Amino acid sequence: MGRLDGKIALITGAARGIGAAIAHVYCAEGARVWLTDIDVEQGQRIAEEIGEAARFAKLDVRKEADWMAVMAELRDGLDVLVNNAGITGFEQGPVAHDPEHATLADWHAVHATNLDGVFLGCKYAIAAMRGRGSGSIINISSRSGLVGIPAAAAYASSKAAVRNHSKSVALYCAEQGLAIRCNSIHPAAVLTPMWEPMLGDGPDRAQRIAELVADTPLRRFGQPEEVAAVALLLASDEATYITGAEFNIDGGLLAGSAASPQTADE
Repeated sequence: MGRLDGKIALITGAARGIGAAIAHVYCAEGARVWLTDIDVEQGQRIAEEIGEAARFAKLDVRKEADWMAVMAELRDGLDVLVNNAGITGFEQGPVAHDPEHATLADWHAVHATNLDGVFLGCKYAIAAMRGRGSGSIINISSRSGLVGIPAAAAYASSKAAVRNHSKSVALYCAEQGLAIRCNSIHPAAVLTPMWEPMLGDGPDRAQRIAELVADTPLRRFGQPEEVAAVALLLASDEATYITGAEFNIDGGLLAGSAASPQTADE
């Protein structure tokens, strides 16, 4: 038996990266999964690649009408929601996102996806799960939600808010007598398409990678599948006593100062 046999899951931002990795592992473990994204072509491709356990639906997480439409399709209810969709604000190229020079419009744009999208997802997931009496909401925050990021203030702010809102949702559901759990995952440098603009494909790519993970004790990028493994645990019935918690997936980055590998004679 799979760890998610019989469960219905919905994943936002599932067309690539962490969302796609979670969709793959959920289906492999027996779930029926709705992949959602604004990238229809890529999202449908991933769903077809996974097979009949996966289904794609277009969902702009910023739009309440989209959430209502997708939830109306879930006639069999919902057991797991993964709020994964997110943006950095740098998708269209370099732009000021520091606290002094960021525009209000750019600030709002990042929060609309990263925070409003999570709020709406939690709101409609609670309603969909209430009839079943149980469920798991998994919000993908970030290492940036735990520390300040001077050059990406909106991203850091939005991810910090996701962390806190996850706890509010967890407490609210418990207060309502519902076995609906809500937890947050905080990846650091995980090698997804989001990093590609910084890495490039030139001869200095390996050097750029090394520089970006120089402060990470494990000295490497994480992989989407490593985040998916934690999302699998939180979605499963193995985690029914875990709620309001946060999970750092950062190669030891937040444990303290970076560790230097010892040589044989040390």
